Amino acid sequence: MTKTKIAIYPGSFDPVTNGHLDIIDRGSKIFDRLIVAVLENPRKNAVFSAKERLNMLDLLLEKNFANVEVDYYQGLLVDYAEQKNAQVIIKGLRAISDFEYEFQMAMINHKLNPSVETMFMMTSSKFSYLSSSIVKEVASYGGCIKGLVPDSLYDLILKKFDVDMKCNKIV
Repeated sequence: MTKTKIAIYPGSFDPVTNGHLDIIDRGSKIFDRLIVAVLENPRKNAVFSAKERLNMLDLLLEKNFANVEVDYYQGLLVDYAEQKNAQVIIKGLRAISDFEYEFQMAMINHKLNPSVETMFMMTSSKFSYLSSSIVKEVASYGGCIKGLVPDSLYDLILKKFDVDMKCNKIV
């Protein structure tokens, strides 16, 4: 009997970007089951509540990814991974600056639970500049976020920022 390969893709997803969706799509093709886990990070000031972020992910993923589930967790990621019987944590990387922090986290996670591996997945080059922080900043000033976030979330994100969006060019 083959062991089910389970991975966790954790993040704040505040909001979900096309870069996140790229990693989810690619990760879902590698693993039998992919858990997209929304974390509550007290060091970050979230614009969207955990419930809103879970709803965004559910809206995006429920119809398109049969082997992907959305969940929420607090606490240590390796404890959550063990609870879910996951063998791998997927971390998306955009640049060298991401690697330094994520490498440190991977090392401490490995020390805490050596049976859980971290897999670094480079984002597609077309999303290498993209982050939730950039989306929030652009949206807060009324800049165009088309092409940065999934089309199905565009109106929901605009509503949250309550600004007039200036989209002279479609990205």
